[in-house]
Amino acid sequence: MENLNSAVATLIHGSNTLFILIGAVMVLAMHAGFAFLEVGTVRQKNQVNALSKILSDFAVSTLAYFFVGYWIAYGVTFLEPASVLSADHGYALVKFFFLLTFAAAIPAIISGGIAERAKFYPQLGATLLIVAFIYPFFEGMIWNGNYGVQEWLTAQFGANFHDFAGSVVVHAVGGWLAFAAVVLLGHRNGRYREGRLVAFAPSNIPFLALGSWILIVGWFGFNVMSAQTLQGVSGLVAVNSLMAMVGGTVAALVVGRNDPGFLHNGPLAGLVAVCAGSDLMHPVGALATGAIAGGLFVWAFTATQVKWKLDDVLGVWPLHGLCGVWGGIACGIFGQQALGGIGGVSLASQLIGTAMGVLVAMVGGFAVYGLLKALVGIRLSQEEEYYGADVSIHKIGATSQD
Repeated sequence: MENLNSAVATLIHGSNTLFILIGAVMVLAMHAGFAFLEVGTVRQKNQVNALSKILSDFAVSTLAYFFVGYWIAYGVTFLEPASVLSADHGYALVKFFFLLTFAAAIPAIISGGIAERAKFYPQLGATLLIVAFIYPFFEGMIWNGNYGVQEWLTAQFGANFHDFAGSVVVHAVGGWLAFAAVVLLGHRNGRYREGRLVAFAPSNIPFLALGSWILIVGWFGFNVMSAQTLQGVSGLVAVNSLMAMVGGTVAALVVGRNDPGFLHNGPLAGLVAVCAGSDLMHPVGALATGAIAGGLFVWAFTATQVKWKLDDVLGVWPLHGLCGVWGGIACGIFGQQALGGIGGVSLASQLIGTAMGVLVAMVGGFAVYGLLKALVGIRLSQEEEYYGADVSIHKIGATSQD
């Protein structure tokens, strides 16, 4: 019997380790999606820079999260013998890997907003500070119960702030950090003439579409594997993610009037919004959540560029910031039993938790980018921007005619 129990425990730990490892690899692959979405959207003279930023940011994020961020969020360090770290098939290490891919999504989100005019190394410095301190502070508050905020929400409103896969913890925080960076950077040279928007066409629609598809596929690891154990996996999360993705696609297609840029960001808007409540909603509620997010993205991106003159290149604030906020609120609406959800959520808690995420990101974003702007500068010179980040920073273009 003792051998049987040991064999069962080994099987459980091994299966859980493999399960979350697959999720980590799927979310790691999403960073290729971030890269190609940006490569396809920016002008050709900035394509190399887009690719270089995503990979470099991931490397810096790993170091920041391994040595500092994960400890702030969960009180766990890895400065122990390998024999200790490998316990339970190294599940604790793979859990770190999985959550790292979430943390590294923050600078990948920001990258799209500040494209074409941001300095390279100051952005890596911002990545270091954000992934080491700002993101883990809020992540630990929500997902690890740090500082007693979740307990207070439960005591006051009957339920804690629910964010299953990070509509607010990852996406809204990343989007509002990007908002601060975009505001402090200012718009690209030539983007507005005599107060009117000048169109900068995407350089490569096929690359843009490829990036979208990579993100869509990887997102099922992002959402489903957020259960973190094989025992907790749920087909409801998968189907809700699917329905939200489809809802966002159809809404963006209709509201965006067949524009391929809107069309390929619509599914991402739906997936951002469904993260928080994907384990609670009815599929029809997820469809509605995604559809509203797709329409919201198209409207907000247009308003941001045309009316408010905020030059967010990929629209990461509308996509992640606003749709992430909508996702946190939608969880409190469509997660209710009265609307077919599983229940156990409070709309008041969702509103407060979402607002806290926005506040942390705004304060942190303006602090980090404001400090870097004052100390070293965060924007390329006018001449460097004119020639493009590829030649100015990396000394090579994306393609060669030789």
